[in-house]
Amino acid sequence: MVESLSTAQARRIALAAQGFLDPRHTTPTMRTFNRTLSRTGVLQVDSVNVLQRAHYMPLFSRMGAYDTELLRRAAEQRPRRIVEYWAHVQAFMPVELWPVMQHRMESYRGKRGKWGIVDEKPDLEANLIAEVRDRGASTARDLDDGLPRSKENWGWNWSETRRVLDYLFTAGELAIAGRNSQFEILYDLPERVIPPEILALPTPSVEEASRELVRRAARSHGVGTGPDLRDYYRMPVAETQQAINDLVEDGELIVVNVEGRRPSYLHRDARLPRRVNARALLSPFDPVVWERRRTEELFDFRYRIEIYVPAPQRVHGYYVLPFLLRDRIVGRVDLKADRAGDRLVVKAAYAEPGAPADTAEELSAELRQLAGWLGLSDVAVEPRGDLAPTLRF
Repeated sequence: MVESLSTAQARRIALAAQGFLDPRHTTPTMRTFNRTLSRTGVLQVDSVNVLQRAHYMPLFSRMGAYDTELLRRAAEQRPRRIVEYWAHVQAFMPVELWPVMQHRMESYRGKRGKWGIVDEKPDLEANLIAEVRDRGASTARDLDDGLPRSKENWGWNWSETRRVLDYLFTAGELAIAGRNSQFEILYDLPERVIPPEILALPTPSVEEASRELVRRAARSHGVGTGPDLRDYYRMPVAETQQAINDLVEDGELIVVNVEGRRPSYLHRDARLPRRVNARALLSPFDPVVWERRRTEELFDFRYRIEIYVPAPQRVHGYYVLPFLLRDRIVGRVDLKADRAGDRLVVKAAYAEPGAPADTAEELSAELRQLAGWLGLSDVAVEPRGDLAPTLRF
């Protein structure tokens, strides 16, 4: 029985759980996609496109260069494998989690949205659902163009439309069928998005749903504290702890002490490899770096997203990706896809203290792969950061 783990052991367990032991296939297939999704569990969605949309990057980090059509097929074509929902935050999740999320949807119905800010407008809600039923998958802009705007009717305007559609989505009254080329959400009826065999499944109890989400979080983390497991699917404290207690009692989770951390929980199926030979650029929205305290404790890596920081106050750059080499985060790079110039721009590159001698060589190779996957023919390095002068292309 494992009772204690070193930080290095916990780090390797975490990376193995996230799929960094899996070999990269020459040509990733839908089977590769499914395997990778089973490791991450969810793919966070974010609109920032300075490099690549957030949900595409964790797949590249684990699979290597792949056809992004795989993700679109999984999300939009039958048999649908993933669907967008407020699972971590906005994220793709396996479609079989739809029944598990019913209690979350019920909570959002009661609170009137994620943050309880949507006023009750039954006529507007009914009209939106009726329009979607008649028109098929539609964006907020489509619906705004197609419905009456009269204030005497039911107070139609763009911001109200968008807020109510988001409420109906979080409440499970509408689902996301896909996105258009402008990244606008296409809303549709759940029965036209979720496979009928999934909709036919019974809704689990709150306790059953909580155990399933904690179980999945534990598998994706390998080992984690209570707050780590709670954060993965953004769960309430009490429900998370009860689920953890139940899974410990059942033997699925094992209580362990991790050097320098709070008491943690090891999933019984977690692998403890002797070494991890990973090489990957991690998106700011990658599950490995979601929980900042966990990232600092396991990797000795302090990381903050500086997108919303005023430019003069940024320390490392606008869109900074940690660089994972073997089982350590050894550097960080501020990247931009200059599509008009057909080049990947390295705005800055920094080595972490103790970075190995081959960091620049390995990072250069990974940047070349990233540029190729993005369809960019060149890599340009700007002279900012101690690692920048050592990169070679």
